[in-house]
Amino acid sequence: MKKILNEQLILFTSVLKWVLLATITGAIVGLSTVVFLKILDLSTQFMGRYELYFLILPFGLLISTLLVMYLAPDAEGHGTEKVIESVHKKFGDIKLSVVPVKLIATVVTIASGGSVGKEGPCAQIGAGLASSFAKLLKLNKQDRKKLVICGISAGFSSVFGTPIAGAIFGVEVLYIGDILYDVLLPSFIAGIVSYHVTSSLGITYFHHPIKFTPIFSESFFIKVILAGIFFGICARIFIESMDLFEKLNKRINLWKPWKSLLGGSILVVLTFIFGKQYLGLGLDTIQNAIEGKNVVFYAFIAKIIFTSITLNFGGSGGVVTPIFFVGATSGILFAKMLGLDFSTFSAIGFVSVLAGATNAPIAASIMSVELFGPSLAPYASVACIISFIMTGHKSIYPSQVLSIAKSSSIEVEVGKEIEYVTPKLKTKGKGMVYWEFVIKKFKRGDNSSKSDDRDG
Repeated sequence: MKKILNEQLILFTSVLKWVLLATITGAIVGLSTVVFLKILDLSTQFMGRYELYFLILPFGLLISTLLVMYLAPDAEGHGTEKVIESVHKKFGDIKLSVVPVKLIATVVTIASGGSVGKEGPCAQIGAGLASSFAKLLKLNKQDRKKLVICGISAGFSSVFGTPIAGAIFGVEVLYIGDILYDVLLPSFIAGIVSYHVTSSLGITYFHHPIKFTPIFSESFFIKVILAGIFFGICARIFIESMDLFEKLNKRINLWKPWKSLLGGSILVVLTFIFGKQYLGLGLDTIQNAIEGKNVVFYAFIAKIIFTSITLNFGGSGGVVTPIFFVGATSGILFAKMLGLDFSTFSAIGFVSVLAGATNAPIAASIMSVELFGPSLAPYASVACIISFIMTGHKSIYPSQVLSIAKSSSIEVEVGKEIEYVTPKLKTKGKGMVYWEFVIKKFKRGDNSSKSDDRDG
């Protein structure tokens, strides 16, 4: 009995400890999110007064590059990736200088027209403040790591107004195929507190319950499955595009600031060709797509290109808002091809491409409930999981650690960062290996193989 009481006392103390720490962290992150979003809103409104404001894009990317280069190199890129890396490699040790640099660099990038999002900076700013808070309290490495994860959850919860999805995202995004259950309680508390702090201070959010209620049928369910496959392919295209432009950037033998001027100039030219809707956050286009309004068929491809150039040529900002844009607009294209309801499949695409690109299908499924209502959730969840599988062993966050293989027919080395994983077909058994054998035979023009050869 004494052992049981001692165990319960320790657990009770642990609960109190993390309730307190997570509550304070959530409040800190919520306040920082309000400051960031208010400054961002004022700056974008000011720049929006000018018809050709995007002409300063090269200089916006230049300023962002210089700030990051000389003041906080860890603030480079889309934010969340650096936080994931710090959790895995540094037990959540993030320099406080990242916070102001990330804030200013992102505001400059978005206000000048850079095609990035606002969630990555909020996550990185939140994680940076949480790390500094942990250092102030002299917490050990493991506790600091947990608190930084709370910062990620709080940042996502407060920037999108999805406290449950944000909390789950923080504990799901670190590992592909695994969830950190020991951080669930503080992540939920930090996410909920952060969301309520921002809401009480005047931040409003996009919530759009879908009015169209799908009637279940075999035909409709098959279309949802096909949608999941399509959105998984779109997510993979986004990831490969980011990789392609990163490699292209490395091949250009120029000083980083000159590259940012080059990238910004290319974006200016592309804007004159395709229009301004692919600049900045792109919230108006997302809203139109979710409301079922028509968008051009190539909208999601154009956004991928704009975002890939911005982030790989010196821009600072998140990648999730562009993912939402890609998901919502590709959903319109899918609905057009099959004669389906625009609004429904735009909403499904919104969360499904997120699930595939970030390898976070549970958070994306919960987000579908919080943003679009429960009627769509069963179908969105199925599409999210299929998209997650179809994206393959790739991620928009290369520092994610792989915990599972997405197919029993594929060999991968688990426990490694996804950027270092090379998937291979298994060399024994039938299934995929049989079809690989048939394809090889066909290429050689050998049609004499017998049924006994099937096992190779």
